Amino acid sequence: MTTLLKFIHLATIAIWSAGLIVLPFLFWQRRGLEPGPELDRLHRFTRFIYVEITSPAAFIAIGTGTALIFLQTTFLEWFSLKMVLVGLMAMLHVVAGLVLGHLFEPGRRFGRAAFVSLTLSYLVLITAILWVVLAKPPIDSNQFATELFTPGGLGHFFADTRIPMP
Repeated sequence: MTTLLKFIHLATIAIWSAGLIVLPFLFWQRRGLEPGPELDRLHRFTRFIYVEITSPAAFIAIGTGTALIFLQTTFLEWFSLKMVLVGLMAMLHVVAGLVLGHLFEPGRRFGRAAFVSLTLSYLVLITAILWVVLAKPPIDSNQFATELFTPGGLGHFFADTRIPMP
């Protein structure tokens, strides 16, 4: 069961990552297109990549990854760093959806700076996740957060927070 989940997890991560890398290039193709059949074709294709391929792959990758956490009990500092990076990847996935939601309106464009910055963001983030997973760097949390990984350690950060009770 674990081997099958790992296979599905890795396959969907590859699809998710590839979709995120190709989306800025598709957005950039919007430049110079006037309303008409070419713009409509590009819009349909870009929506297909985001809605039908990239988003389901992200959902399945996160779901299988969550299942693997419980099957393998991975609770090390490098894994926490990986989770932060995956959270950033999910946020950048939402950014692509927001861009897609507005890009094909009349008068919109996706410039070279936006293309380069979004593409580089995806590439750096995906590379960082791969490096953390493959290298499993030894991170000593006692150097910067002594209470973070002790049971109830987060309570120190929220000691003054009061939740109103009815």
